[in-house]
Amino acid sequence: MSHRYIPLTETDKKEMLETIGIESIDELFQDIPESVRFKGDLNIKPRKAETPLLKELAALANKNITSDTHASFLGAGVYDHYIPTVVDHVISRSEFYTAYTPYQPEISQGELQAIFEFQTMIAELTGMDCANSSMYDGGTSFAEAAMLACGHTKKKKIIVSKAVNDQSRAVLKTYATGQHLEVVEIDVKDTVTDLEALKAAIDEDTACVMVQYPNFFGSIEDLETIKSYTEGTKALFVVSSNPMSLALLTPPGEFGADIVVGDAQVFGIPAQLGGPHCGYFAATKKLMRKMPGRLVGQTQDSEGNRGFVLTLQAREQHIRRDKATSNICSNQALNALAASVAMSALGKNGAYEMANQNLQKANYMKEKMIAEGFTVLPGTTFNEFVVKFNKPVAEINEKLLEDGFIGGYDLSQVESKYDNHMLIAVTELRTKEEIDTFIAKVGVFNA
Repeated sequence: MSHRYIPLTETDKKEMLETIGIESIDELFQDIPESVRFKGDLNIKPRKAETPLLKELAALANKNITSDTHASFLGAGVYDHYIPTVVDHVISRSEFYTAYTPYQPEISQGELQAIFEFQTMIAELTGMDCANSSMYDGGTSFAEAAMLACGHTKKKKIIVSKAVNDQSRAVLKTYATGQHLEVVEIDVKDTVTDLEALKAAIDEDTACVMVQYPNFFGSIEDLETIKSYTEGTKALFVVSSNPMSLALLTPPGEFGADIVVGDAQVFGIPAQLGGPHCGYFAATKKLMRKMPGRLVGQTQDSEGNRGFVLTLQAREQHIRRDKATSNICSNQALNALAASVAMSALGKNGAYEMANQNLQKANYMKEKMIAEGFTVLPGTTFNEFVVKFNKPVAEINEKLLEDGFIGGYDLSQVESKYDNHMLIAVTELRTKEEIDTFIAKVGVFNA
């Protein structure tokens, strides 16, 4: 056996080649022109034995800067939160870790129930009638909400605030291009949506109005007023929301939202270099049968025992795909489980306490920076706020790394008008000492 992890003998190879009727592996590639085939040796290091290889990889990994090695003030959609230890324990169990599609309910009750509990908790947090079993991420959920709205209303105009995460807006534009839909972006006034411009943009061709709560800049949008603008029209009201904030803030469902989407990364899912994460999708009962992805329903078996099954899936997602409002028929089951375990471990009181600490610590830092003379953009803050510096944020962040801090998000990456603007995130994990030291450091770097 030539490779420890590839148990394939020369006899095995010979039998496989004979079975498919060829004499060598090279024949498998005969349809690829010689002119484009790679010749020579790949530019990779010679192979090593396991022990020295692990040492080399460990040395490389130790060069990484992470939220374990530095205090992180970086957010912008992915956050450094407390993860209960039980999360990793549960999701590492083989019956969950290896499960994928629970099409056979008789052998998938554990997986189905886990998804059902996720749906239930998301519906409770958002104040909506129902939620699906999860989506790939928050950006996917956001774009899928717009597609549902356009399919439901038979309208082609999507109105979206520029206070929505720019990555979610980019995904939306990609979806809209393929469906020949119009995306109208509404400018930001200070750190919230320009309500007058939004109201003026709504017309009889509008399929939906889409905002974020708290928004990308960390500010709280006036959902009640925005909802009132859609009254008397067919336009649906779509809200993208940080689910942790909803343990503290009034949920969008109570303001009359038709669809609430977002990312469950804040509950039990590490940053993981930006993914994979877990999108969620919640809606009103009237839209339930049009939701993308899959739903798990509670039922009874022939003996009256409680059971769970996949239900209400539009068959077009699988078969008549050209007629489907969505071609997503999967979900992010393992990360949804992680979020469910985290929410269960925290409970309602724990989730509220975490959200409240985010609010209190962020506003402590914000008020102290204002008192220290920093230019802080106005807005009602949950756990993020915007500070304007005298120097490029990239330059300040590089110096912060040397002192053990991961700085905030450089907003110049979003739009040039935000040059020298930093989006700072403060979660429950940040201590008063870290916050005070961070402020002192950036004060020196900004001088």
